[in-house]
Amino acid sequence: MLKILFLLLMSGGIPVAIAMAGASLIYLFWTQSSPPFVVIHRMVSGIDSFPLLAVPFFILAGNLMNNAGITNRIYNYALALVGWMKGGLGHVNVVGSVVFAGMSGTAIADAAGLGTIEIKAMKDHGYSTEFAVGVTAASATLGPIIPPSLPFVIYGMMANVSVGSLFLAGILPGVLMAFLMMVTVAYFAHKNNWGADVKFEWPRVLKALAETAVVIGWPIGVWGLVTVLETPPQLTVFVALGFLFIADKMFNFQAVLPIMTPVLLIGGMTTGVFTPTEGAIAACVWAIILGFFWYRTLHFKMFVKICLDTVETTATVMFIVAAASIFGWMLTATGVTAAISEWVLGFTQEPWKFLLLANLLMLFVGCFLEPTAAITILVPILVPICQKLGIDLVHFGLVMVLNLMIGLLHPPMGMVLFVLARVAKLSVERTTAAILPWLFPLLGSLVVITYVPSLVLWLPKKFF
Repeated sequence: MLKILFLLLMSGGIPVAIAMAGASLIYLFWTQSSPPFVVIHRMVSGIDSFPLLAVPFFILAGNLMNNAGITNRIYNYALALVGWMKGGLGHVNVVGSVVFAGMSGTAIADAAGLGTIEIKAMKDHGYSTEFAVGVTAASATLGPIIPPSLPFVIYGMMANVSVGSLFLAGILPGVLMAFLMMVTVAYFAHKNNWGADVKFEWPRVLKALAETAVVIGWPIGVWGLVTVLETPPQLTVFVALGFLFIADKMFNFQAVLPIMTPVLLIGGMTTGVFTPTEGAIAACVWAIILGFFWYRTLHFKMFVKICLDTVETTATVMFIVAAASIFGWMLTATGVTAAISEWVLGFTQEPWKFLLLANLLMLFVGCFLEPTAAITILVPILVPICQKLGIDLVHFGLVMVLNLMIGLLHPPMGMVLFVLARVAKLSVERTTAAILPWLFPLLGSLVVITYVPSLVLWLPKKFF
């Protein structure tokens, strides 16, 4: 009955969070199995979680970076690095999304922020609007895969999994996805005989490579000083950051400091300097330093608006989590999750078959529900089955998030689809058709990530 109530409310156009809480409340009134105030109690306890403190701070950090003019710097860096290749702006789109993913943590922010610049630039260089929209949509899915990631925080809290492990698990799959997208761009460039979009110039390329080398070499150098020379970790990091700011000023780097956001975040978590929740605060501090004091592109009035937008987004996410908490508890209390688990385990005991069925389910659900709502509904149902079949929950978390990101590209509820349709001034039908060819690299990545768990788990096992 609980499921029927939920589906009836959803089919009536009621938002998913209200449908979950409303179905639970009606069920309690109808059956009188528990006092109605249990709904409020469970909703409050559902968001009374230390890891969830990371949610508003990661949202704030992404909003600060997105409003501080960082997107133009990322675009120029990617243009210098790969713009000289055939189909250059397509490659720029993918590389820019990889970098921006390390700051925003959401696909919608990537599509709305960096996508606006990239689609306009590609149209100005003669690319079809459909191709520009397709590559932008596909690359936007990198946002929640490459750390930091808001969906990983929600999943980690719901499944009782280390958020730091989830962040590390997303790095190699994110690289794989970016590589397959760039291969797809190269295929279209060869097929349509596209040339480069900027002239190859050694100074420009070498500067971009130097920025890349600085970002890669900085954490290696800090690690070497701390482990070999046994210098104090905190002091070493602060001194190394000082030299980084000096180098940025001397060589006028485009994107070294913004790219350092995920480096500092992952480095701090793996070395135990801070937890993922504290890391979200550190990301906000870093964004404030860059926006207010270094680039000086933020001002107080803008900061107030950013904070209000963050409060609005956080309230939406937290209400979904709270509503899902009571709904998940009701599913467990009424035996729905146990019944589903028994049915699935009676159907198959083989992990690969379960993962295939779970992928199909999550792809379907992702087309209708926002990722946060989908995670909060699916975790209580699927995670117990994973535990019984011996499937690693970090691995399954990445599979779940990628499925739901692909769902963002499809009607009827694909938010990235609607954002890009508005940005590119295309109809939803044409935008959907433009995205279809890009499902091949995304689904190919999903297959590899699902059935090659070592790709996902190598880094978490190395550091945690």
